[in-house]
Amino acid sequence: MRDHRRDGIPHGNLPLELDTFVGRAAQLAELARTLDSARLVTVTGAGGVGKSRLAARAAARRAPRDGVWRVQLAPVRDEEFVDYAVVEALGLTDHTTRLPRETLVAHLAERELLLLLDGVEHLVDACAALVTDLLGRAPGLRVLAVGRRPLGVAGERLVPLAPLGTEEAMELLTVRAGQRSVTCGYAADPDADQREVRELCRRLDGIPLAIELAAGRLGALSPGQVLRRLDDRFRLLTGGDRTALPRHRTLRTAIGWSHELCTPPERLLWARLSVFAGPFDLEAAEYVCSGDGLPADDVLDVLSALLAQSVLTREESPAGVRYRMLDTVRAYGADWLAATGDADRLRRRHRDWYVGLATWCELEWFSPRQGEVAARVDAELPNLRGALEHCLDEPDGAHLGQYLAGALWFHWVGCGRLSEGRHWLEQAVRLDAEPTAGEQSRLKALWVLAYVAILQGDTVPALAALQECREEAERSANPTAVAYAEHRTGCLALVSDDMPRAERLLRSALHRYREIGELNSNVLMGQVELAMARAFQGDLPDAVRLCEDVRQVCEDHGERWARGYALYVLAYAAWSEGEPLRARELLADCLGSAHRFRDQLGSVLAVELLALVTVAEGDAAEAAVLQGAAGRMWPSVGLPLFGSAHYNAPHELCEAAAREQLGDERYEECVRHGTLLGRREAVARALRRPGVAVSLPAPRSTPGGRAAADAPAADARTAKPAASPTRKGGETAG
Repeated sequence: MRDHRRDGIPHGNLPLELDTFVGRAAQLAELARTLDSARLVTVTGAGGVGKSRLAARAAARRAPRDGVWRVQLAPVRDEEFVDYAVVEALGLTDHTTRLPRETLVAHLAERELLLLLDGVEHLVDACAALVTDLLGRAPGLRVLAVGRRPLGVAGERLVPLAPLGTEEAMELLTVRAGQRSVTCGYAADPDADQREVRELCRRLDGIPLAIELAAGRLGALSPGQVLRRLDDRFRLLTGGDRTALPRHRTLRTAIGWSHELCTPPERLLWARLSVFAGPFDLEAAEYVCSGDGLPADDVLDVLSALLAQSVLTREESPAGVRYRMLDTVRAYGADWLAATGDADRLRRRHRDWYVGLATWCELEWFSPRQGEVAARVDAELPNLRGALEHCLDEPDGAHLGQYLAGALWFHWVGCGRLSEGRHWLEQAVRLDAEPTAGEQSRLKALWVLAYVAILQGDTVPALAALQECREEAERSANPTAVAYAEHRTGCLALVSDDMPRAERLLRSALHRYREIGELNSNVLMGQVELAMARAFQGDLPDAVRLCEDVRQVCEDHGERWARGYALYVLAYAAWSEGEPLRARELLADCLGSAHRFRDQLGSVLAVELLALVTVAEGDAAEAAVLQGAAGRMWPSVGLPLFGSAHYNAPHELCEAAAREQLGDERYEECVRHGTLLGRREAVARALRRPGVAVSLPAPRSTPGGRAAADAPAADARTAKPAASPTRKGGETAG
């Protein structure tokens, strides 16, 4: 697939094609013409007919300025998560209480972008409402939907996709068999083989998925043998009248025929794998699907056989090799699983695996594997959602739901998923769990909920959750929950500008952590927050001491996320001491980590401070551009600079110096230029990455006739802000 790039920045998320695209030239041309003339196009057709593949191919060829972004909706079961799925596919983060729809509108409003919604048929109402809203508010947006039925939206253009013609179907069968290095009886009688291949493709009605399944059988059977076995099944179903079998039953029949040819262990694994809501890895398959007739040691061999038969597909991801089952094939397996009466047990095993995975990830977040953990949870999100749904729907699963929602705090907070995290946490704490099993889990869900609400600037629900957590923790003599409740209450005081109270609570919480032996990213962030409180009260040396200690502990443990915020405070101190180069180095490290974790808050704070460093280096125009870029990022975080005099002082200092050098008109021009940068472009520009085009609007003359950029430079370091620029609330800097 084409790599969509602008200014050296990748745009779009279409994966590379792993095998050859066969045929469909006429349909591709038709779809391309329709996309050129309509803003909403829906490719419709029966299951397995190749809609997704055709749409992705056509979308990649069109490539608008801001890329093509595919949203896979097959794993989404609840209409409420359609908007979240689109936000996730676009790589957006939003720390505010805005609904995901508003985040999407804000992002798409000024972009030229093609959104590919793949698998809309089970979510038609939600998708129709979303598409109508977005198209009405984002003039540069086009939508390509894929499903078995249309959305039914005004202006929608339909491109129905028929099965392959005979020649293209034969070509597909031959190519796929060859790609699998299949040796069959082709050479014995080429003419007979061609006749049988033609008849096989005709019997399969040219449905690509059915042909792929047949190709997977040609390693053990000749085309004639495959044809005869399939023909026997058709006769069984139709009493010998082949014309009585409609196309949608042809696919199901072909899937069923492939299922019959599987060995008993293969059929068993096929059914059990249907519990996965999205891609899965081998370890998950071995745990969830083994036992009762399928030893764990056999799962790999059986899975490999299903892969060879096209029942499964293999894909590479940042989290490693993963496997996926096409939705139609998965549905067939789910029916068989239900018929065995084993579905509830498999869903519980699925839930238990992902609860265990979340536990491991939370522990490993405080380790050198922090980046790996972030990628792993991203890849597992559809299955984690499925586990959360199962926990919250089961009468005896409330405490597990509370535990799972709380254990994922690092993902909600550190990886830009506050809105979704709050959704699950609020559902979880509303449930009544068994007192003995669920007390600890509910207390944790409460303080994590408060943490998320503080980050979103929603202090009233945060305070209510913290009070409930503290009271219940003291009643049950739970020192860990008391420490966390006190910690988050200190953060709330910090964002409320009550510095003495914030310092007292944070010191007390850190003391409690030491008493119980607690050390993790949360504890280190508590120390960074204490440093912020000290800085706000004018003691920058003490803030530096605290953050240097955090930095050392992070280095010892391989922690990168909390370390980024410590570096941010240290960078401000370096700037204050007249060391802009050192400040830039620290901020580059900070910004790189925040961006990798999709931490929007850490990113925008670093960009703001880099603007101040840039003006101190004498480049006022570039500093103004960075301020404009930060201004565009702030709405996804909250009130710009939190309406705080403490946080706003460096911004005002940078703006004053830049305006003095550039003049008001030129400054505003550069700021406007910065607002055109997306998050990736802004980060790349702030880091001054090689290959990223850096352009500025042409300077205009000042009233005195001299170019504004040539005006005498003001020394941005001569005016010291009253306090550190670190985010109000410190912990909210997570």
